[in-house]
Amino acid sequence: MTGRFAGKAALITGAASGMGRAITIRLAGEGASVLAVDIDEGALAETKALASGTVSVRVVDVADPAACAEAVAAAVSEFGRLDVLGNVAGIYRPAHTTETSVEQYRRTLAVNLDGPFFLSQAAIPHLLAAGGTIINIASNAGVQGVPYSAAYAASKGGLIQLTRSLAVEFIKTPLRVNAIAPAGTLTNIARTVTFPEDRDPDLARRMAGYRGVAMPEEIAALFAFLASGEAKSITGAVHVVDNGLTVS
Repeated sequence: MTGRFAGKAALITGAASGMGRAITIRLAGEGASVLAVDIDEGALAETKALASGTVSVRVVDVADPAACAEAVAAAVSEFGRLDVLGNVAGIYRPAHTTETSVEQYRRTLAVNLDGPFFLSQAAIPHLLAAGGTIINIASNAGVQGVPYSAAYAASKGGLIQLTRSLAVEFIKTPLRVNAIAPAGTLTNIARTVTFPEDRDPDLARRMAGYRGVAMPEEIAALFAFLASGEAKSITGAVHVVDNGLTVS
């Protein structure tokens, strides 16, 4: 499984764990040069060690617009081009809406929505030159109601609309913009997330599908397809990966 991304360069956020790590490993294994970014320097080093091929790492807080621009510039400086931007970094802090702090709300929006916007803004000129692609990791919370997740759902719904808006704005160019909307996926977030102790079990059951959870590698496989020339006719699409949750 090599060669599909030979000669191409990617910038992947949230690369220290979960889906971001799996995507980094997948693209590097298929020949891409990858700049893997995250706020966790130690876990980024682990991602680099696990990957084959060319992977560089950079500590970046995607909530900082200046850091986003610097990350894009670093990728282009190191690799000479940019073909793929993967906006994967995200945070999820469930809470009753009435108990969500201003800091919690703003941090959620800053990481999950502002980061992808400013990274895309900086990357688009380079992606246009390369005929590249942006792939945003959204969530089923962006397409259906999810309890105790108002800030998160707002950020992911906004990310889906950002995806569609960019796809339309650049429809007459080679640039493609798509989103993947996973539901439960076995990541660090899924392992450590805590919900309000007094949550309503009837509402909580709406968040669980009948077929279990996805693995990060499944998301990485779809990401690699969408980023490749095999998906040249796909733009503005939202690909739900949720074991049938949104239809059940």
